[in-house]
Amino acid sequence: MDSPQRFTVLADGTERLDRFLADQLQYSRTQAARLVADKRVTVNGKVARASRLLVRGDAVEVTLPEDEPPRQIRPADIPLTVIFEDEHLAVIDKPAGLVVHPAPGHWDDTLVNALVARGTTLSGGAEGRPGIVHRLDRDTSGLMLVAKTDVAHRRLGQMLAARRIRRVYAALAWGHLDESPTRIEAPLGRHPTDRKRMAVLAEGRPARTDAWCVARFQVADLLRLELHSGRTHQIRVHLAHIGHPVVGDPVYGAGGSRRISGSARLIAEAVERAAGRQALHAASLAFKHPVTEAALEFRSEWPADLRLALELAAGDSVSVAPDEALRYLLFFNRDG
Repeated sequence: MDSPQRFTVLADGTERLDRFLADQLQYSRTQAARLVADKRVTVNGKVARASRLLVRGDAVEVTLPEDEPPRQIRPADIPLTVIFEDEHLAVIDKPAGLVVHPAPGHWDDTLVNALVARGTTLSGGAEGRPGIVHRLDRDTSGLMLVAKTDVAHRRLGQMLAARRIRRVYAALAWGHLDESPTRIEAPLGRHPTDRKRMAVLAEGRPARTDAWCVARFQVADLLRLELHSGRTHQIRVHLAHIGHPVVGDPVYGAGGSRRISGSARLIAEAVERAAGRQALHAASLAFKHPVTEAALEFRSEWPADLRLALELAAGDSVSVAPDEALRYLLFFNRDG
């Protein structure tokens, strides 16, 4: 029997139907377009073209062929740090290196697999992504929301789209912001020639990131970043777009430490080696509980695997003494 799947568009702006399906199903754009051409996709109950522009609230239904049944999610014994949990939701402090949901190359070793092994009740969600309200990149650490009921999932999705969930990130970024705060408003979309990357595109979806410099070091700034939209790779692309890519970013790093010249190059190289991955951390979540409406706020300290990189960056700073570097680990407690 064919297997229908349903998705609701939560993001602002517009996106082509084939691109939306490719993202949701982890398909290539060609595979997604084939489903549309075979009239297996409807938008708001009507058959649509691949070029159909979706807007927030659109209901997309896909009927997958019988020979492509949904995969069973296998439990995986992966340790998880649970910050908060009740019968409606959980807040997880995700480690770097953990993929969020099953996808090609990572069908059995993801956060979802770990939640299933733990016995956590999860909302329906999209196929293969039960409970996942929002995502973090594999090598981004920090706080994530997980829905345990369909009601909580739907309301959290609405809150996210309405920007009623405050998400604050910490990052080490090469160079120095010209102004603090800096508002970055640049539309994002799939890179025209590399689907694994995102890019600033005129026809992309609206995206906004606000950045504050918390500490200025010789080769990098420690930044506080607040998301006002939730595009794929948003912070990484936005910071690269203004010339200050995240330290250790292998995709958008624009040459990494090689962009630093003169005597500071050795410091930059040491910081980059110590980081070992993109120095980006989801540090804070604040929102009203979707059922009880209680005000909730959760924080996660700068991760241990990036601590040496921060210390090395601060060690030769003219504005921050080495023995003061660690006090910035809780910088996201500061307002504004």
